[in-house]
Amino acid sequence: MNFCADSVLNLPDLLAPIANDMKAVDAVIRNRLDSEVVLIRTIGDYIVGAGGKRMRPALLLMIAKALGYNGSNHQLLAAVVEFIHTATLLHDDVVDESDLRRGRSTANAVFGNAASVLVGDYLYSKSFEMMVESGSMQVMAVLSGATTVIAEGEVLQLLNVHDPDVTLDRYLQVVRYKTAKLFEASAEVGAIVAGSSPAVQNAAAAYGRHIGTAFQLIDDALDYSGDADALGKNVGDDLREGKPTLPLIRVMETGTPEQRELIRDAIRTGEADFSAVAKAIRATGALDYTREAARHEADLARQALDAFPGSVYRDSLLEFCSFAVNRDR
Repeated sequence: MNFCADSVLNLPDLLAPIANDMKAVDAVIRNRLDSEVVLIRTIGDYIVGAGGKRMRPALLLMIAKALGYNGSNHQLLAAVVEFIHTATLLHDDVVDESDLRRGRSTANAVFGNAASVLVGDYLYSKSFEMMVESGSMQVMAVLSGATTVIAEGEVLQLLNVHDPDVTLDRYLQVVRYKTAKLFEASAEVGAIVAGSSPAVQNAAAAYGRHIGTAFQLIDDALDYSGDADALGKNVGDDLREGKPTLPLIRVMETGTPEQRELIRDAIRTGEADFSAVAKAIRATGALDYTREAARHEADLARQALDAFPGSVYRDSLLEFCSFAVNRDR
């Protein structure tokens, strides 16, 4: 059965096998955000209330269960992953000067840049404190290494902003560092917690890396095709921020001289006519090209699961492939 076929999956149904674990992770998150510093609690509650897919912690939980884990350490580490991810979002929104995420005003728009940066720092620090509780040097090595790579990805993306000469390889490096790395680390930690062999740990890491890449590719396509209400962000933000994502790079590769010049100007200034850019993207098939690249990554993720035993959890991991590429938000 090809779980990467085009279909629309309901995320709560997809996560049903780990529903109790996800509730336990939410409890850990709320408990660990209970700081004596009122502003940290306030911003923490605001972030948690904003929701989100919680894909990275879900991935860790699902892989641990798929590989036979029956303890509770995976819940603590899933909360660690979510803290790391949330810290990156807080810092991202400040750097990008974003004012909308998940359909709500960003924390920096509500509380200011300084508070958002400092609470992001707090979440990073808290995540490392919680890592130590896991008692696993291997887990700490994977997660601490991932935070370093993510920071490198943030800087690489900053260097790419407003640069119309960014190559496909440079773009994909940012995707793998900034987004896919935490998916990869989450999946690998799930396998480590379960006591799996090095071969299975590597397979889990490959699964996470490819799923994370597929996720980002679809995000980049949705920025030019999605509905703002569905996405919970401002459609076209990537263009306004001067980010040369795959749809734009594809137009630069295959478009007419006029289309290429339009995109170059758009990337350089962030002020081009969005409708004209969207028209050029459609005319060159850049969105289909981006989605096909995401499907390829999802298929590689599916193949990595050949190393896993059959279970309801493995089935859900397979279905993540479809969800990653066929979602509208």
